[in-house]
Amino acid sequence: QVQLVESGGGLVQPGGSLRLSCAASRSIFSIYAMGWYRQAPGKQRELVAAVTSGGSTNYADSVKGRFTISRDNAKNTVYLQMENLKPEDTAVYYCNAAPNSLDYNLGYGGPIWGQGTQVTVSS
Repeated sequence: QVQLVESGGGLVQPGGSLRLSCAASRSIFSIYAMGWYRQAPGKQRELVAAVTSGGSTNYADSVKGRFTISRDNAKNTVYLQMENLKPEDTAVYYCNAAPNSLDYNLGYGGPIWGQGTQVTVSS
């Protein structure tokens, strides 16, 4: 089973940028969907962005126009470029993978999760 390791989180001021990376332990070429989800204190985990093996993307309304998900199959890595960050983006960000479509739900993700990386947006 593929393992996922996130990196790139940290503390950033409002309006700043961060790029999160999710490195997989094996090829992601055949993985149906990969995505980023986040969980803020006291809130449920929610979709941030997802990308399928065919290149289709989905974004939460709250991040459209500010965040970009990309998938580099050659490097077995998925990225989340975050621009114009806001305090409400503060959360633990989790990488997610669904090896096949039968195990995938956009709202809840697939069965494989990384350990998470903290993003804090504060002045």
